[in-house]
Amino acid sequence: MSQLSLKNIHKSFGDTKVIHGVDLEVDAGEFTVFVGPSGCGKSTLLRMIAGLESVTSGRVAIGGDDVTSADPSDRGVTMVFQSYALYPHMSVYDNMAFSLKMNGASQEEIDSRVRKAADILGLHDLLERKPKALSGGQRQRVAIGRSIVREPKIFLFDEPLSNLDAELRVQMRLEIARLHQDLGATMIYVTHDQVEAMTLADKIVILRDGLIEQVGAPQTLYTDPDNMFVGGFIGSPKMNFLAGRVTGETRSGVKVALDGYADVSLTLPRGRAGGAGGGQGGKVAVGIRPEHFSTSGKTRLAVKVDVVENLGSTSFAYATARNGGNLIVELDAHGDAVAGREAEIGFDPKSAFRFDAESGLRI
Repeated sequence: MSQLSLKNIHKSFGDTKVIHGVDLEVDAGEFTVFVGPSGCGKSTLLRMIAGLESVTSGRVAIGGDDVTSADPSDRGVTMVFQSYALYPHMSVYDNMAFSLKMNGASQEEIDSRVRKAADILGLHDLLERKPKALSGGQRQRVAIGRSIVREPKIFLFDEPLSNLDAELRVQMRLEIARLHQDLGATMIYVTHDQVEAMTLADKIVILRDGLIEQVGAPQTLYTDPDNMFVGGFIGSPKMNFLAGRVTGETRSGVKVALDGYADVSLTLPRGRAGGAGGGQGGKVAVGIRPEHFSTSGKTRLAVKVDVVENLGSTSFAYATARNGGNLIVELDAHGDAVAGREAEIGFDPKSAFRFDAESGLRI
């Protein structure tokens, strides 16, 4: 297990800047997930940690050692790619043993490490098979096993589940989580799937346009987002945003009128530092998670239901607010929303978030 430290990391391809001064600390034994939309720089950042991309400026340290200019083979890291990259003519055993043979390990050590990794990953009965005789999930486990046998300081995963179907993705998520528990190793995992991030991570790093938007534990990011991007990205379905403006203050909070709802006024909690935030007449966005709507919520909104998704134990109504905004409302199993009809939904203002409409920052 080793700690990772990134100090003021910049990356440019010619005149195009893709990483803009990233600072990050990953503790030894921690499972950290880089998440964000396509093109945000998460894979580029991972490749710089691995040494597969050069660092334009900044410092990469692993276990306290500066490895910014070190070769990939000298960093003590191993990488599992989106593609399995297995040798098709080799057996599972030989694929897992290949790097050890190239490094001159003894046959006894090779056999011990390969069989230990196979036991961890449930591959013991597949060691003589060729990759073409394996399922997608089994191939990915072989790719992970090839990393385990090297006993690296840090495991790096670059969207390793993207090529699997939905059921296998869930299965492999669980296996990777168990692997982390069993090995206690430092792992850095890249994905664009926030569900993977929430279920796997000790720490999530949310990236956008080459910058870190927020770092924290999954539940912290869910309940305490710094801005609208984080609030909307973390959570499935995503957070709803209703446009409004500040109309005044009371002892208990800030009064907000919602656009399109002249008959609705609500009082939201004060800002994080106790200030009003937004200012009189200031434009704000009120964030409400789908599960925070309820039939008993005291702030009532009339909406038109467009589509209802029934998922068994729960359902989601996709609706349109009076101001034209889209809303996603979680219903219980007995929800009576009907597509094409008007409905009234409610929420408790205490569960709502307030963001500055211009900057997107949480107030």
